[in-house]
Amino acid sequence: MSSTTIQTQTEPASATLKLRSSTDGKQEKDLAEYRYSHLLPVFSQDQYPPLTPFDHNDPGHRALSHPNPRSFLDNATKITELTPNLGTEVHGVNLRALGSDARDQLALEVARRGLVVFRDQQEFIDAGPDFYREWGSHFGRLHIHPTSGHPQGYPEIHLVYRDANSSFNFEIEDSITSTVWHSDVSYELQPPGLTTFFLLSQPSTGGDTLFTSQVSSLNKLSPQFVAFLKTLKAVHSGVEQANFSRSGKRGGIVRREPVEHDHPLVRKHPVTGEEALYVNRQFTRRILGLKREESETLLRFLYDHIDKGGDVQARVHWTPNTVVLWDNRVTAHSAIVDYGESKERRHGARITPQAERPIPALEGLELS
Repeated sequence: MSSTTIQTQTEPASATLKLRSSTDGKQEKDLAEYRYSHLLPVFSQDQYPPLTPFDHNDPGHRALSHPNPRSFLDNATKITELTPNLGTEVHGVNLRALGSDARDQLALEVARRGLVVFRDQQEFIDAGPDFYREWGSHFGRLHIHPTSGHPQGYPEIHLVYRDANSSFNFEIEDSITSTVWHSDVSYELQPPGLTTFFLLSQPSTGGDTLFTSQVSSLNKLSPQFVAFLKTLKAVHSGVEQANFSRSGKRGGIVRREPVEHDHPLVRKHPVTGEEALYVNRQFTRRILGLKREESETLLRFLYDHIDKGGDVQARVHWTPNTVVLWDNRVTAHSAIVDYGESKERRHGARITPQAERPIPALEGLELS
């Protein structure tokens, strides 16, 4: 199948959006007229050194001492709990206008609810990538993804992109389902905390995102079993994701060598103190200290438990100008790729601040 290259005047030849096929120039014309063409994914050849540890000061801590830590919601016109244990939907609050104190409160609210969906956020979305970076930096050090596309000149903005001819997502095509629960880049030494995501373009139907509460998933298990899980650590690996790109998929780029780190199976949130299950099918590979069969059996059980936990899950239906924030420390999520036959574009941007190294729920559990 032939490929056509779309390249802006300011892009180096190494940073291009490649389309699988285009026979009459219509694809190029559509992209040129696309409102968010300046945010299309590029794949630069830039190489980055390994990430270094840093001290993370969670802004939610500051909100704990506020006399009304939910005052940033005072002007909301509608607040709806998506489920009892996970997710809140908010109308009437302009995220673009939130100051530092309100952002601290937001961090605490997202930590407590796991997931907060804000509707009618065109001003936020249209503020552009310089604003996105400033926004995300309030919540932590911005993560640069090792393999994903990003807007030209803004490597801190992680993009997902799929249209009639192209896909630049980390997708497993030989599976009977597109549901793959994960916590973003959990293989990093200091994985993300509060994360912001929005769609710039979306299919007319489909393309929803599923979320699950890893706090509630843990609480479903028996106390004796949870006590055992707290003694365990698991390896989270970025190798498969890197190899996926090295095979020529996504954008064919690996900007930073993949890493593996061990994290506690049960982690503690630094602000709320809540304990959450911390394994995911996409990046967790093995449990340390267990024999292979034991590790595989236990991980299969936990993955199955997460997959089937419909009573602790929430589904976000994307409408135009929606911004979603979640806490990667206490939730997992999965995209739903059910819109492929429509040939419609789905173009999303993620702002991904890193947080602390996962804190073991079991005090004294040593991490290498």
